[in-house]
Amino acid sequence: MTNEYVPPKVWTMDEENGGQWASINRPDSGARHQQELPVGEHPIQLYSLATPNGQKVTIMLEELLALGVTEAEYDAHLIKIGEGDQFSSGFVEVNPNSKIPALSDHSQETPQRVFESGNILFYLAEKFGHFLPSDVAKKTEVMNWLFWLQGSAPYLGGGFGHFYAYAPEKFEYPINRFAMEAKRQLDVLDKQLANNTYIAGEEYTIADMAIWPWYGNLALGLAYDAAEFLDTGSYKHVQRWAKAIFEREAVQRGRVVNRTWGEDWEQVPNRHSAEDIDKVLALKP
Repeated sequence: MTNEYVPPKVWTMDEENGGQWASINRPDSGARHQQELPVGEHPIQLYSLATPNGQKVTIMLEELLALGVTEAEYDAHLIKIGEGDQFSSGFVEVNPNSKIPALSDHSQETPQRVFESGNILFYLAEKFGHFLPSDVAKKTEVMNWLFWLQGSAPYLGGGFGHFYAYAPEKFEYPINRFAMEAKRQLDVLDKQLANNTYIAGEEYTIADMAIWPWYGNLALGLAYDAAEFLDTGSYKHVQRWAKAIFEREAVQRGRVVNRTWGEDWEQVPNRHSAEDIDKVLALKP
């Protein structure tokens, strides 16, 4: 008698496969219901949730506003992915992949849709001229790490995070496999940060904004409740960097936008002005 899984000749979806996100996962794409997206008064319209991918963009926007870039004012609309908001006809029109975050830039006659979190960071950096060096060598190094994150984070989130924190059962093989990879990635970052203040050098860039919500949160014990399990405290350079980024005011502001869990002072489900964040952060003890 063996419990080994024998794949069928043709895979079909198991409606009872369990897990936290089982109710929304399907093997097809496209809209599942008709619903238009709300549009606020600012040119930049963001549709998101404060997952690590969502935090990337709100941190970027808050950093731009902190620099005085008023054109970066934005409306951030909550997308409840657990309830399938990302499968509305309006959302699919902005992002046919039905993943948050998605952005629509109304500063031009025909609104520009922008999806995939790394591309949104790149788009905003180029549009406003901040957090991406113009020097070719420095810019290339930033893009090296931006693409590193886009390729690595799925192993942390969909791999380790899923099997360690969200799967209906704890399975030894996938947890061990992805824990090993998560620690390898932390080691990559730790060695890079041993000789650099920030991820791509001495300048704070979109590489930091992309990587911190995943690996900074993980290092600080703010993701998957796995800091002890992965011994994240042993990555001293990652710890130094993660704490420094966390202390930035714009990061404190950006991480709470489109958030619906945690303490009261961490939750700004929808953001339409700076005051929406101000009044919530004022509740912080």
